[in-house]
Amino acid sequence: MAGASLQEIRVKKLTNRVAVVTGAGSGIGRSFALELTRRNGVVICADVNLDGARETVALIEQLGGRAYAVHCDVGNADAVRELSEQAESLLGHPVTLLINNAGVGLGGKFTDTSLEDWKWCMHVNLWGVINGCHAFVPGFKKLGRGAIINVASAASYTAAPEMSAYNVTKAGVRALSETLYAELKADNISVNVLCPTLVPTNIIKNGRIPGRYSGLADHALMNFAMTTSDDVAKLTLNRLDQGELYTTPQLDAKLFWLMKRVSPNLYADFLGFSYRFLK
Repeated sequence: MAGASLQEIRVKKLTNRVAVVTGAGSGIGRSFALELTRRNGVVICADVNLDGARETVALIEQLGGRAYAVHCDVGNADAVRELSEQAESLLGHPVTLLINNAGVGLGGKFTDTSLEDWKWCMHVNLWGVINGCHAFVPGFKKLGRGAIINVASAASYTAAPEMSAYNVTKAGVRALSETLYAELKADNISVNVLCPTLVPTNIIKNGRIPGRYSGLADHALMNFAMTTSDDVAKLTLNRLDQGELYTTPQLDAKLFWLMKRVSPNLYADFLGFSYRFLK
């Protein structure tokens, strides 16, 4: 691109994505889909809630964009493989960006969390991301380029009590992302992992959260978050384009990350000490 300015190159990289977004029926997934549309992308809006995905498509069409709603249970490997095949057919072009966003919330003491709840959480939060990467990465390699955004959480490193299953799934997503970032760099495939704290979404309302604090958690999520899902989507896409591995949108997410890295034992001791007063 002789004679092109750095700004022109950067704008070109940020636009014209051919994308699949899972969990696109609401929250961060919907914000990703809309932001991609504003950047002249075309989007497959995949969600287990097909009505929600269709609502997102309607919003995209109001912006003058092109999108398709597809039902998909991301924890089902065959369904995700079919999604990858259907996406290219619908979009008329190989997919260049995968956003593994679909997720569920699960809280409660470890001894009160059933193995069925663990399986439910891992089915979506961890296997959904594994299945997505497994289905789309071969196509990226064949194309010679591609990008992945995996939505994890600050819970992947904060290790807050009474969130064991959720923490484990998000830690797995972060570890997978870190591994793929290194492993796929030579294949011209970019990877970014999003690790926010509170973002206003429906994850509490749609999750399995004990009644004793579900209302408080949802109130905090909707009223005390230091960002919005739209701002998170914009920031993450920009950081992906800049070649960054991590996106930690909020100050508290960055602070927790620093505390855990600098003194992991002290952080864990402080967490355990504080929890005794909150039980």
